[in-house]
Amino acid sequence: MRALLIGFGVTNQAVADALTKRGHEYVVVDDKDTGGAPDVATYERVIREVDVVLPSPGIGDVHIALDLARTAGVPIRSEFDLAADWDDRPLLAVTGTDGKTTVTTLTTAMLQAGGVRAAAAGNTEVPLIAAIDDPAIDVFVVEASSFRIDHSEGFAPTVGTWLNFSPDHLNLHRSLESYEQAKAKLWRHQSADDTAIGSIDDEVVMRHLRDAPARHVTFGLDDRADYHVDGGHLVTSTGDDLVAVADLPRQFPHDLTNSLAAAATALAGGGTLAGCRDALERFTGLPHRIAFVGERDGVRWYDDSKATTPNATLTASKAFESIVLIAGGQNKGLDLGVLAGAAPRVRAVVAIGDAAGDVEAAFAGVRPVVIADSMHAAVEHADRLARPGDTVLLSPACASFDWYGSYGERGDDFSNEVRSLIGASS
Repeated sequence: MRALLIGFGVTNQAVADALTKRGHEYVVVDDKDTGGAPDVATYERVIREVDVVLPSPGIGDVHIALDLARTAGVPIRSEFDLAADWDDRPLLAVTGTDGKTTVTTLTTAMLQAGGVRAAAAGNTEVPLIAAIDDPAIDVFVVEASSFRIDHSEGFAPTVGTWLNFSPDHLNLHRSLESYEQAKAKLWRHQSADDTAIGSIDDEVVMRHLRDAPARHVTFGLDDRADYHVDGGHLVTSTGDDLVAVADLPRQFPHDLTNSLAAAATALAGGGTLAGCRDALERFTGLPHRIAFVGERDGVRWYDDSKATTPNATLTASKAFESIVLIAGGQNKGLDLGVLAGAAPRVRAVVAIGDAAGDVEAAFAGVRPVVIADSMHAAVEHADRLARPGDTVLLSPACASFDWYGSYGERGDDFSNEVRSLIGASS
């Protein structure tokens, strides 16, 4: 087999190693070498010389090379396909616009606490194609982005969990519909022996779940769902008590739904009730996801830099009663006007980054908005606007690449500015 690798980041470097180990050839074409613009002539020539095209996970369906491959009849595959070709251990896959990393991490912890040798892979620091090199692992918990699923030819996880759906990545997908269909491929190739898990509160997820060929399981806060909250406890589809909400380190509404989704995934994948309970009682969350930074004069400061979509910001806003919101950054082709839906809980807004004007427009005439030209200025503005009892929430609804190299850098900068302001240590 001779493969074309489009892009040569972490995942395709692992793919290259895996191909070489198995005696296959590959050629790399990376748009970074041509200033970010695809070299169409090069792609046309190379595609005629290969048996398969393996795009990097960040290559969207708008990329010209994918159209050229389809026209030439050359299959497009992902690292998930290669891993399934070369390894038959169970895959528990988690997708969704928001919450993938949290649920993947928590599910892995639940399985490990129950004695299952589990590892997180996929859209993490370790690609799945590299993770399968470890013979000691029993189960892989796969964080599955829309791009990885979309590039897959026959991805069929033993357990497939779809958390939610809202507009995202419209700068890389042809349309919202194509983004939705990419997510829906999570369940398309499953069998009746597999398990499909979805949010009962998400209309898009439920519409596709009804057509999924696998066994159906739902999660949500009320008792319409198989996994739900009852009498202050998280409970399973069979009524077993998972954990008391009061015993959870994090109790925001989205924390409860993430916990239910993770438990449903872990138990369907061989986990135990005791393991789920142990992990839930220990899990304090991941960085930059409504992470508490500090408090001064009755004002609490939270870093939610990972919120890179309007829906993520709207979800975060439901956790608080009175918010000074810091939002903006690099828009991903999304409608920031929907942020006005958070207005009942937002008292004032500090707009930042390239999308500051769009954020200002979303709240125009509804809430006071100040535009800041740096994170330092944003924190100072928020401090002046905040009153005792308020939460200052960095929840940008945008990517970070206008001012920063990652959402982590943005969150760290915010946290450092806040700590400097309030005199708190890291």
